[in-house]
This record gives sequence, structure tokens and C-alpha cells, in this order.
Amino acid sequence: MANGGSGTEQRALILVFDSLGIGASPDAEAFGDEGANTLGRILDTCASGNADVPGLRQGPLEIPFLERHGLLHALAASDNRYKPPAFGAGAAWGYAEEKGVGKDTPSGHWEIAGVPVMEEWGVFPEKVPCFPQHLVADLVSAAGLPGILGNCHASGTEIIRRLGAEHISSGQPICYTSVDSVFQIAAHEQHFGLERLYQVCEIAKQLTEPLNIARVIGRPFTGDGPDNFTRTSNRRDFTTPPPADTLLDKVVAAGGEVISIGKIADIFAHRGITRIVKGKDNMALFDQLLEQMAVAPSGSLLFVNFVDFDMLYGHRRDIPGYAAALEAIDKRMPELVSRLLPGDLALITADHGCDPGWPGTDHTRENVPVIFLSEGGESRALGKLDGFARMGNILAEHLSIQ
Repeated sequence: MANGGSGTEQRALILVFDSLGIGASPDAEAFGDEGANTLGRILDTCASGNADVPGLRQGPLEIPFLERHGLLHALAASDNRYKPPAFGAGAAWGYAEEKGVGKDTPSGHWEIAGVPVMEEWGVFPEKVPCFPQHLVADLVSAAGLPGILGNCHASGTEIIRRLGAEHISSGQPICYTSVDSVFQIAAHEQHFGLERLYQVCEIAKQLTEPLNIARVIGRPFTGDGPDNFTRTSNRRDFTTPPPADTLLDKVVAAGGEVISIGKIADIFAHRGITRIVKGKDNMALFDQLLEQMAVAPSGSLLFVNFVDFDMLYGHRRDIPGYAAALEAIDKRMPELVSRLLPGDLALITADHGCDPGWPGTDHTRENVPVIFLSEGGESRALGKLDGFARMGNILAEHLSIQ
């Protein structure tokens, strides 16, 4: 699969279909996720007709490109409840089991890039209030706030709908968390101010460091009432840096470009990044990927996260929406393949699961698909990859990076 060479003759691409798990990991029971399967759930629900939504989608899941290139082969290999397709795959395919101890976004991405997270992050207890009193007091004092709202576990869209008006009138930001290692701050872009939100997030990141919290996320929104409060694409993640050099750092050290598309730079705390481009949704991110493929030089790593799968559909347990998003991106995959150069190797994978039929709203501990695309479409069964890091190792070999 790796072409070898001088390290400046090939490019590598990583496409993370955020949360597209393909079956519970061997240790899923410890996470309360035994039986979870994000892709399997979507397939089954669509086949039953229960994912039919007029004007959105109907019938069985239609992802012909991903089917032909090994996604269903990988699903069957990961979860023996599913039968493999009778036809061969037009790609190198397999699945990977996570070695790290979490099922969060940074841990999944870092392990793909060669750095498993083997120590657990800090989390906040599921009670009200959930944040330590000293943390709230220090944040209010250091950021000059009149107080905070929320202080609980919550869905981001629900808590904005519930507390957005009070936030606007009081000037208090909405602070909340989930089972992940995260401190989230929602604020109105106009009434509170986007830059002020980012400043408060920076202060919160410093204050949560002793608690080993992985991320502080700024969640800006707009609108004038509960019926039209809407989160915007100006989200920003303030993330603890990876504990060791990742594939991204090594590409930059070798003189290559690392192009972050979407939230990748935030996930890696802006380490090992040479260029950042954004997009408001999956389709805009796909457009940006194609644009960057046209200009990325030899030796580049292009890294994109398609966040809508997780943020809009997985966490909201929206099976029809997730299915429609998969079908939409599947239709665009031939555009990517048509732009692959002879020395390109593209990886399609995920960072964790988020089974939209599973209880609750949190990530699920799952295996992830591994699909390598290249010009000519090498067909090869990779089997089980022991750890996400093997994906990054394959790309490093392709780029001749140690």
C-alpha cells in the first residue's frame, strides 16, 4: 500500500466520518455500550422503513460508493451479526479497535495520528450543580462575569433553547458539560460577543487544567428567542495538546504541509498544522477538501473531520438525518477519487461511535472502519487493525516518514 520514495512524492488524506462506528468494541461493556453499532443501526432502521421522512429520504440506505469500496465488508468483519457482501471491495479495507481508554473526539483523532491516550480524562459528575464551586468562582472573577447559567449536564441545543433568553438579559454565559471530558460555554454572538466568548473559554481552559479536562468548547449562537436560537459555525475548541508528537508533527518536521479542514486544528491544539480552512457543514467541508487537493504540494497531509454526522445526528439520535447525510456524502465521493493523483493515499475512518438508536445522547465505544483509497483502487482485506494508530503508521510509511 505504501509507495515508498523520498517522502516528497506522495500525499496523504484522512477523512474522518465523525462518529461512524461499525460495532461495539471488545471492551464496550465497560462503557455501557455492548451491542451499539452506529452504521448497523442506520442500515437496519432504513431497511425497515422507519427512517423514511418525506422530503428528506426514504427506503434502504443508498451508499453505493461506500458499499463498493468496503464499508459493508468492514461492518461484517467488525460485527458478525452482519453478512459480508458477495462482491469484492474496490479498496483496501478493514476495521480498527481503539487502544486508548476513552471514546471522545481528541482521543480518537490522536490515536489515528499515532498517539493513543492511555490515561483517563477528568469528567464532571452528573448532578446539579456539576462544576466545583471554586471553579465557578474563579471563572466569574477572572473573566469579569456576573455569574453563569446552566452548571449541569445538558444537550447543547436544548440548554440554549431553555436558557438563551435569560443569558441575553443577564449577560451570564451558559456553561454545561456531558459525559465527555468537556466544559462547554454557549453565548450569543451579538449580545455577548464572539471574541469575548473566546476569551472566557481561554480562561476556563487554564482553570480546568488541574482537573485534567480535555476540552473547553465555545458554542456561539444567534437568534432572538427560543424558537430560532441557532448555533453557528464559529464554534472553537480549546484542547489540551497531544502528549507526544503525532503524525501531523512529523509531517511538518519533514518539510510537508498539514492542511486542517474543519475542526482538526482545534482537536490537535493547533500543533502540527500549517494551513487552516473551515466549512459550515459537511458539504462545505467537502468543497474545501477538493479545493485543497487542487493546490496541496507533494508530501502534504490533508485532514478533514465531517462533524455533522456526530454533532447534528448522532448526539441528537436522529437516524433519518444521519442516513441522509451519509447518502449525501456518498454521492460526492467519486469527485474525490477523480482528483486523486498517482501518489495519493486517502483514508476513510471514524474516531468513535455515536449510535443514534442507543439510549442517551453520548458517544458509543465502537470499532471504526478503515478504507484506503488510491488511484487504481487496490482491493485488499486488511482484517483487524490492533489500535487506531496503525492507520497513522500506514500513512507515515506511505509518506516515508519515521
